[in-house]
Amino acid sequence: MDGINFGRRLLRVFRSDGSYAALFLIPSVAGVTLFFFLPFGIGFYYSLVDTPIDGKLVGIRNYIDLLSNNSFKRALWNSFLFTALCVPINMMLSLLLAGLLNGKVYGQRWFRLSFISPLVIPVASVVLIWQIFFERNGTLNGWLEAWWMEPVDWMDSESAMFIVILIYIWKNVGYNMLLFLAGLQNIPEHLYEAARIDGAGRWRQWRSITIVYLTPTTFFVFVMSIINSFKVFRETYMLAGPYPHQSLYMLQHFMNNMFQQLDYQKMTSAAFLMASTIVLMVLVLFTVERRFNRWL
Repeated sequence: MDGINFGRRLLRVFRSDGSYAALFLIPSVAGVTLFFFLPFGIGFYYSLVDTPIDGKLVGIRNYIDLLSNNSFKRALWNSFLFTALCVPINMMLSLLLAGLLNGKVYGQRWFRLSFISPLVIPVASVVLIWQIFFERNGTLNGWLEAWWMEPVDWMDSESAMFIVILIYIWKNVGYNMLLFLAGLQNIPEHLYEAARIDGAGRWRQWRSITIVYLTPTTFFVFVMSIINSFKVFRETYMLAGPYPHQSLYMLQHFMNNMFQQLDYQKMTSAAFLMASTIVLMVLVLFTVERRFNRWL
């Protein structure tokens, strides 16, 4: 009887919705394990040995050497400076545009399409346009010379960082704007009507209703903006090459150059540090969001 009961319980488990869901998840889990977790684990192992082939474990010595490397420190500082500058600007601008497009604006659909179009344009085409505008013999210097001003090599100056920030904002502001716009349109209209009846002005409505209901969207946009800010390597590499001006030398440049030099220890150590930092930042943000939601 015990064997029969066990067989019936096992049959009920296999017929449950959770079992069917797990069955359909097996290919995805296998793919993530094979193409993400396994390479990540191998990379972490390489960061702990002195050489990739028959290497000996050296512990955190590779990380200590990496943190004392001037090129890595420069790349680390530039990456975090870029994130600290572009993420707040991008979020404020996208929220402002979403607020404007949430009202009655003539040609609203065309405005939305124009802001989202940079996402579907290939990166190579985008970079080519910006190169034509900012290169040494480009459009901007042509205008300066027409006004008898000295031309500037924009991509080989301190202005290079701000050019890449401009490209990042131009490419990502439309996506964030649509997310904020969706959040604004999901706010119940009767809350604003009740607030107006109670005598609340626009600023009080914005502070007490709009900001509160936009909190989940804001956190999501914030996290995605941080992640996307670390993916700007394609644009900078195509604009300025593997060894750009020092203000543009990012963590991805450092890892790419270490790969070309076959210095896998520094490359994997830098990659693991960057990935760990991003994961830690995301976990902290989600913790803050949960506590903030409880406080509300």
